[in-house]
Amino acid sequence: MIHDEYTVRDRLEGEEYERLSPLSAKAAEAVRPVPDEESPVRTAFQRDRDRIIHSKAFRRLKHKTQVFIGPINDHYRTRLTHTLEMSQIARTVARALRMNEDLTEVVALAHDLGHTPFGHAGEDVLREIYDPSFKHNRQSLRIVDYLANEGRGLNLTNDVRRALVASTPVEEGLDAEGKGYDSLESKIVKLADTIAYINHDTDDALRARIIKQSDIPAIVSDVLGVSNSQRINTLVTDIIEQNWHIAYPGPDLAARDRCSVELTISPHIQEAADILKQFLYQRVYTGSEAKAEVHKIEHLIQTLFDYFCAHIDELPPEMKANPRHESNERLVADYIAGMTDRFAIATFERLFVPRSWDS
Repeated sequence: MIHDEYTVRDRLEGEEYERLSPLSAKAAEAVRPVPDEESPVRTAFQRDRDRIIHSKAFRRLKHKTQVFIGPINDHYRTRLTHTLEMSQIARTVARALRMNEDLTEVVALAHDLGHTPFGHAGEDVLREIYDPSFKHNRQSLRIVDYLANEGRGLNLTNDVRRALVASTPVEEGLDAEGKGYDSLESKIVKLADTIAYINHDTDDALRARIIKQSDIPAIVSDVLGVSNSQRINTLVTDIIEQNWHIAYPGPDLAARDRCSVELTISPHIQEAADILKQFLYQRVYTGSEAKAEVHKIEHLIQTLFDYFCAHIDELPPEMKANPRHESNERLVADYIAGMTDRFAIATFERLFVPRSWDS
């Protein structure tokens, strides 16, 4: 007979201390910006995950660009499928290294909520016309703190909130992708993000015939593998093997501040992954057919930004409420950043493209 005061959440939290590495985050220690009534059947991180999945911002990722703008072909990645693929990679690593898989999943699902329409091209435009410091990860934090849930925010745990923005200047190299984050779980997510995109973007570029299999540098195929699944498996397996010590840390390591512990990658694996990343920047992300419409994106977002700044009353009610008394430009940037590709295009057409007369 279970006593009324002992909940499923209590059991799950207790099991984390027994099952997980001493270097992992623990749900029982999680704190929210605003105190919230606990769930009897879910830990704090599990509730965070559910709040994200049920948010409008998460659903909108299905119509936001990953690399190919508004793809008609059903098999190109979108920002949502990217998020799901990298979440799976991150959870695999976290589970193997005895990190907190629930926290890892939350950070993975939330990391791109703030991405603009049209991917990084849209983000670049907002940096140019609104704020040079605009970044999608900071926008993700604004969404979970202020904009989601009809302007009430999601009140996620500080572990998740810090993971969305805690970073150092990005260096070149895959090893830098796992540095500068607040917890080992978030460092795993950052590595998984890179592993996911350099592989699925390669797959999509091959599908689009922007590159051929023979174009991929030989070292990539020789070291990581020829197929998407082979490359991911090589990278994931290496990260697990190289960082096995954090799963079962000795007393000295277990006593360290877990935020100071870094993840490592084998030098030859890192070199091959970095070469693939550089190859994609040269052949796919810059100047390829996938980016042929970027100038149109610049015009579209600039025009929408100017229009709504001049017609602030046309923003949705939850955007106009403005309880923090922020500038009109900030409100418009939030509105545009939240748009999907197709909604941005439809809004532009509604406002600026003449409609045919229909009696």
